[in-house]
Amino acid sequence: MRHPDPSAWMLAEAVELLQTADRLNRQFFQIGQPSESPCWEPPVDMYVNDREVGLLIALPGVAPERFEVALEQQAIVVRGERSFGASLGPGAILRLEIPYGRFERRIRLPFGSFQLTEILLENGCLKLTLERLK
Repeated sequence: MRHPDPSAWMLAEAVELLQTADRLNRQFFQIGQPSESPCWEPPVDMYVNDREVGLLIALPGVAPERFEVALEQQAIVVRGERSFGASLGPGAILRLEIPYGRFERRIRLPFGSFQLTEILLENGCLKLTLERLK
């Protein structure tokens, strides 16, 4: 079905293509030989107020012992690995959209000094809370 407004249709197609390209970029991975460099970046939600910075990082299927969190200069870094096919049965792969392998996400923090006060992995999401130091 053709869209009644060609410019709205072109914009919708362009947005869909950009979203697909972004998803593929974030989900790029290599199966086979292990690599020291990260293969993908998990998506992050971030909020800030006058007392703290909060982050919610999507890590479905990543066990607590398979990642680490480091507070570096003006950044927080989450790195680890999601193993391939742990819950998949034998058979031919028809679709593979979930990224596997090593991951790393470096998130710049707002100006200031922070202390990591909470690390919670729940329902496939890592919640980090950083308290602003005075």
